[in-house]
Amino acid sequence: MTEWKTYGRRPVYESPWVELWLDDVEIPGVGRVDHHVVRMPKACTTAVVTDDAGRFLLLYRHRFITGQWGWEVPAGWAEPGEEPAAAAAREVEEETGWRPGRVEPLVGFNAMSGISTMRFHAFHMTGCTRIGEPTDRSEATRVEWVAEEDVVELLAAGEVPEGASLAALSYFLGPYRLARRRRSAD
Repeated sequence: MTEWKTYGRRPVYESPWVELWLDDVEIPGVGRVDHHVVRMPKACTTAVVTDDAGRFLLLYRHRFITGQWGWEVPAGWAEPGEEPAAAAAREVEEETGWRPGRVEPLVGFNAMSGISTMRFHAFHMTGCTRIGEPTDRSEATRVEWVAEEDVVELLAAGEVPEGASLAALSYFLGPYRLARRRRSAD
């Protein structure tokens, strides 16, 4: 299979948060078509936060768009000129009232690469210090430290319906941990 070829694009809608574009592309074996593309002008960040007891810092909230309640990890947007790691740490502090001590890259992923440029930068954060109540009270109904076995149960039961949280937690509990164990065994 060969790559799709782009002949042009035009904006349909633009805002500081999201843009919708119509791209004129040629699909090999199909021909030229107009393809809708959702462009995200800001970097998306998410954070898996753990403590020394192996617990995970999670938020419980309602998402009006899907009409669902569920558990999530802290997440948000990087402001113009802000590094994704700094943005993720800021979001953790604003949403939970905990300030991360150590921030390390976890994984980057495209949320919907067939239709969107949305790219998430996920981080693992440890060594948190409680600094007070969350400053952004609209983000969650509850903020809790949750035991690892309970996080696994929440994932298995579909109680983590938000995609970035599901991806970051699953990656952390699976491939990331396995790779760390292998490196430490060498």
